[in-house]
Amino acid sequence: MQNYFWPILLVVGSNVFYHICTKSTPENAQPFAALTVTYFVSMISALIFYFFTSETKNLFADYKNLNWTSFVLGVTIVGLEVGFIQMYRVGWNISIGSLVANIILAVVLIIVGLLIYKDNISINQVIGIVLCITGLIFINKK
Repeated sequence: MQNYFWPILLVVGSNVFYHICTKSTPENAQPFAALTVTYFVSMISALIFYFFTSETKNLFADYKNLNWTSFVLGVTIVGLEVGFIQMYRVGWNISIGSLVANIILAVVLIIVGLLIYKDNISINQVIGIVLCITGLIFINKK
C-alpha cells in the first residue's frame, strides 16, 4: 500500500513548492531566463538521481531506450512553466489558479483517456465531471 501512495504524496508535495516558487518568481525576471536556471538545476538533479538509481550507470546506453516523448515533454514543460508564471502575473490567486487549471486538465484528460486510450467511464465519473464543471462556475463567479 505504501508503494501506491508515495508517488501521490511526492506529486502533491512537489506541486506545493512548485506553485509557491512559480508565484514568487520576481515580476521583473524574464520567464525564459528564470527557466534556464530552473532547468540547469533540474538537469543536475536528474543526473544525480540517475546515478543513484540506475543499475547500469551508463547514461548514453540508456538514452538509446528513449523515443520522441522525452523531446516533446521538454517543450511541453516549458509551456507549462511559462503558463503558470504568466497566470500568476496576470492576477490569479495561488489558491484558485491551480485549482481551475487542474480541474480543467482532469476533465480534458478524461476525454483523452476515452478517445485515445479507450479508458472506461462510469456514471460516478460523469457525475464527478459535472460537479467539477459546476465547481468551476462557482469558483469563477464574481
